[in-house]
Amino acid sequence: MRLLDRYLLRELIVPLGYCLGGFLIFWISFDLLTQLESFQQHKLRGPDVAEYYFVKAPEFLVVVLPVALLLALLYTLTNHARHNELTAMRTAGVGLWRLSAPYFAVGFAASLVLFGLNEGCVPDSADAAEQILNRRTRPATAPRPRWHEKLAFENSRDERSWLLDFNPETLEMRNIHVDWRQRDGSRRVLAAERGVRTNDLWLFFNVQAHTEIPGSVFPVNRNLTNVLALPEFSETPEEIKSEIKINRQSGRGRVKRAEVPLPDLLDYLRLHPILPPAERRWIFTQLHGRLAAPWTCVVVVLIAIPFGAASGRRNVFVGVASSVFICFTFFILLQLGLALGTGGYLPPWFAAWFPNLAFGLTGAWLTARVR
Repeated sequence: MRLLDRYLLRELIVPLGYCLGGFLIFWISFDLLTQLESFQQHKLRGPDVAEYYFVKAPEFLVVVLPVALLLALLYTLTNHARHNELTAMRTAGVGLWRLSAPYFAVGFAASLVLFGLNEGCVPDSADAAEQILNRRTRPATAPRPRWHEKLAFENSRDERSWLLDFNPETLEMRNIHVDWRQRDGSRRVLAAERGVRTNDLWLFFNVQAHTEIPGSVFPVNRNLTNVLALPEFSETPEEIKSEIKINRQSGRGRVKRAEVPLPDLLDYLRLHPILPPAERRWIFTQLHGRLAAPWTCVVVVLIAIPFGAASGRRNVFVGVASSVFICFTFFILLQLGLALGTGGYLPPWFAAWFPNLAFGLTGAWLTARVR
């Protein structure tokens, strides 16, 4: 790494740390003020509140990291421009794009962090926070596991329909009813008291099963057994858990990106190759939205360079005002694009990527015009 790159990185990392810490403290403090009455009603103590915000921190970090990076870049570049450092570097033959290489490296690293948080931490943080919130008000006699009763799970790929009680925390199943079509056109119906999947094999306990033949009044091939293994069933408890998440979100018409991770969306598409148009638009808008979200940090770098590197002795607070305006505009375009993609007014890929494309191309064009 060149000495110049190390200098530029050092000048960026310090304000980035301050901005990130400041925004996190502000966000947590604001949320604490709004949730204080709820904490009192749920009888939470100080350690409980600290644990609550510890598990919520990844969700907050996803929101504040692009904003903190934008403000830190604008502050750093404005300082360099005010002291004519950028002018001296460019006079020495170092182009603006080459000067920006350390900033793009930071933006790319931040994008990877955002992707990891979005897919690994954020999806479960809301459930973990809810458990902490209710830990002291849960009745002593209430069962700990949460069951989704009479859950309908459809495997369109294999023409198999499930109706069961399912616990997403322990992946337990009970009161299982499965109906599927066989190769000869008949339908097989299975009812089991309990089911588990172990070593990629489904085991059902206390099973009653029979076959329904088209045109026949009475079912045939009745059997009653204590244990039945069905290796042809390819569904997994994780896919059933994904079905719950998808149905919970799409049923309410939400357009949030941070609640259904990519593996769950892909599992749902594998099990449902043919979807109604409205549901298909929602799924693909969510899918492209999650792919586009992390690259916001790279777009932030493209936008910050022309705004911060322009020559002139400007006040540093201009950077604050610019970052607020840019973030507000980007947020509006983001929500508008997701809504238009879900509603079918724009292709899902374009609706999700449009804010990144618009701001990224604008930033590149403005950077090329910086003198």
